[in-house]
Amino acid sequence: MKNKVLFKYLRKFPNDMHLLSRLAAFYLEAKGNKWFRYFATFCRIGLALGFIPSGIVKIMGDRFTALPSNHPLGHYFDALHLTGYYYTFIGAGQLITAVLLLIPRTALLGALMAFPIILNICVLVYALRFEGTRITTLMLLANIYLLCWYFDRIKYILPFRQADLGMQEYTPGSNKFPFKFFGLVIAIIAAVIIGNHFLYNIRPGNSAEECSNGCAGNSNPEACTRFCDCIYVQGKPLDVCVAEYEKASGR
Repeated sequence: MKNKVLFKYLRKFPNDMHLLSRLAAFYLEAKGNKWFRYFATFCRIGLALGFIPSGIVKIMGDRFTALPSNHPLGHYFDALHLTGYYYTFIGAGQLITAVLLLIPRTALLGALMAFPIILNICVLVYALRFEGTRITTLMLLANIYLLCWYFDRIKYILPFRQADLGMQEYTPGSNKFPFKFFGLVIAIIAAVIIGNHFLYNIRPGNSAEECSNGCAGNSNPEACTRFCDCIYVQGKPLDVCVAEYEKASGR
């Protein structure tokens, strides 16, 4: 009944709608649509599958990646691998998070636990110009979608008055396919993939060969070759190598 009253008010007084009321109306409609629900399930499973392999590797005590030690991220993983049971603790946390995400009743707790983990990973790979920035960005966005999906349960710990939110519960609504929403999803995915390609003027790649092979298409092949040598042969920090590359390129 409350939802019906809300929707009647929103239709009758469209110019008086508060921003939160607009968002509440959209949220109520989305929660009753099976396609949004399917997408939430897809995000849960996708996030869980992203955490399971890395969690198992850490629990087994193996090094997480095959990145060479002189790679910027390789430095980090070498140090992390040598932290003993802290390394195992991180892996256990990732596996527990994955399991919680796979179980519908505990999915909210899993989404809350996953957010600081994937946010930390996302910032890390961007800081080190890792090639995996695209997938981690998409995982972070999927996590944010899940937090929005469970807003009806999270709202009680947020600094909003319930009256301002204008909703208490939702009822099944139209199951019409939300073309605009999924069009936006596709556009965001494309923007992440394409944008990451132009984000940095140079990256270390995942190996010395990958780094040097990319120098052919670089605006300054000689400076690029020196950058790769700086990373993989001399083992200098990424910031130092980037500064040397930009200096050689006249930037």
